[in-house]
Amino acid sequence: MTVDDLLSSKRDSLALELLTDERGLMRPIHTPEISSPGLVLTGYSERFPSDRIQVLGETEISFLESLDDERRRASIEAFLAFDIPVVFVTKSQEPPEPLLEIANRVGTPVIRTALKTSDFYTRIKPFLEERFAPVTTLHGSLADVYGVGLLFMGASGVGKSEAVLDLVERGHRLVADDMVIVSRRGHEVLIGRGHELQRHHMEIRGVGIIDIRRLFGVRAIRLQKRVEVVVQLEVWDQNAAYDRTGLDMSVQDILGVDVPLIKIPLVPGKNITVVCEVVAMNHLLKYAGINTAELFNRRLQRHMAGLPEYLEEDYE
Repeated sequence: MTVDDLLSSKRDSLALELLTDERGLMRPIHTPEISSPGLVLTGYSERFPSDRIQVLGETEISFLESLDDERRRASIEAFLAFDIPVVFVTKSQEPPEPLLEIANRVGTPVIRTALKTSDFYTRIKPFLEERFAPVTTLHGSLADVYGVGLLFMGASGVGKSEAVLDLVERGHRLVADDMVIVSRRGHEVLIGRGHELQRHHMEIRGVGIIDIRRLFGVRAIRLQKRVEVVVQLEVWDQNAAYDRTGLDMSVQDILGVDVPLIKIPLVPGKNITVVCEVVAMNHLLKYAGINTAELFNRRLQRHMAGLPEYLEEDYE
């Protein structure tokens, strides 16, 4: 992303004003991290992260204004000698002399915002994290089932879209069908959404392309959802081993994040949508600290160890 991209996208929402000329607007921004120069203004630059966006708040501006002309110029010269992508001045403050003069000379854009420093950080960080988030595209369908993001995957034609369509008819919500764009936020949050051109359309074999929003209303869709469980739909294979207890949970790696993986074999007559609703509810139970498989396993272990059950000596 260039400084011009940032300025064009957030000019109004962040109340931005370009104070230098336009020569530095094509400077690239390589990281979503933001810093304040801090000690570099005093002359210590050993650990200065010069590749980040730099923010001059009231503390930095007042420090520079407290210096005499010669020391202020030397401090600003040392600061802007680094290849800084862009410098922001918050709270509509006037940049101290000769900041703009030196910035224009070295080609570093200086942008002023009317926001307070804390508000500026709060508003720009989500935008930068979204723009720099790792992204991948997956073939599948994403639905919001009881507030849980279920990502349906499987071979083409196995019935992913039909399963999600049935879930929508039961009151759940479609996020994306066929192509799911997944981005990672932070270390372990995966956000899925559909392509801009899809707009909550689905392809149902034998019927064609349908518009879920027009058919079922706005309640049946949502723009994005966290991916929390992968549901792998497979044609029943009698030679395959399927998990029957839930103790050995499989995971699937998506952008470096391990997501719980549930494999559901398909046989004629199986009510897949009800099974998927149970998958979502069971995930909510685990999130609340209740793991049914582990609790049942402990109960069996107690029985095999010969420990008395609670009701065994209850004569009420």
